[in-house]
Amino acid sequence: MEYTVTLLILMGISIILALSLNLITGYCGQISLGHAAFYGAGAYCAAMMTKAGIPFGVALLAGTALAGALGVIVGLASLRVRHDFLAITTMGVGFLFLGVVRKQDWLGGEMGIFAIPDPGLSKTAYMVLVLVLAALVAAFSLYLKRTWMGFAFDAIADDEDTARMVGIDVPRYKLTAFAMGTALAGLAGGLYAHDIKYIGPDSFSFIESITILSMVVIGGIGSVPGVIFAAAALSVLPQWLQFIAEYKLLLYGGLLFAVMRFSPGGLAGMARGMAARARAGGAP
Repeated sequence: MEYTVTLLILMGISIILALSLNLITGYCGQISLGHAAFYGAGAYCAAMMTKAGIPFGVALLAGTALAGALGVIVGLASLRVRHDFLAITTMGVGFLFLGVVRKQDWLGGEMGIFAIPDPGLSKTAYMVLVLVLAALVAAFSLYLKRTWMGFAFDAIADDEDTARMVGIDVPRYKLTAFAMGTALAGLAGGLYAHDIKYIGPDSFSFIESITILSMVVIGGIGSVPGVIFAAAALSVLPQWLQFIAEYKLLLYGGLLFAVMRFSPGGLAGMARGMAARARAGGAP
């Protein structure tokens, strides 16, 4: 039972994390290769605050807010770059974050932060909290798609210059996407820190950023159900099949290659294609 609860907590955190990047990359078309930095910022902030005696709920909100604020700063710095240059810029942010936490003794340095205080909830209650938050993030993502902001994000992702010509405030919406996506990554980080009770630089490396991006691409960029399915599957599969865990990066790389070669729309695109063929086959 405890093993199942642990897996569900991991799954919920992964779903929040993947949906947070989907807001930036899937909705607004901004490629980010440093998302783990904001995940880590939320984790470190929440962990340090609870170790200082601040209640878990307040620390979690503070970590979320800090990650969102850092996202705005990075977004401001990235407004003049696009596509490959944006990817390189965000990748640099990830390496900068790792450099800072590794060199600061008050952040635990290379050893990380141990003995993070318990959030004051039973393991089952904590699982419920994580899954409820994951459901709320999913509902928010689906709602956002149907709002004017969601339409503006789509327009920017399709053609930024055309979006600007029809009157969309491109910088404002890009910053909004960065702020929301990075804040949710910070929320996932705070939840992760208080579940594992230990965090270190290796938990938020470049490999972690690629793992998050893999969940979005494999699920289907911009698709909420697809990203949820991919995040859930890719988070628990290495736990179920222990012999795969050692080759996790090889697995993700192979899946990314297969998706981009045979179904660029990811699992969601594959499902839409199968449904279209089924309708066409049943048509009179």
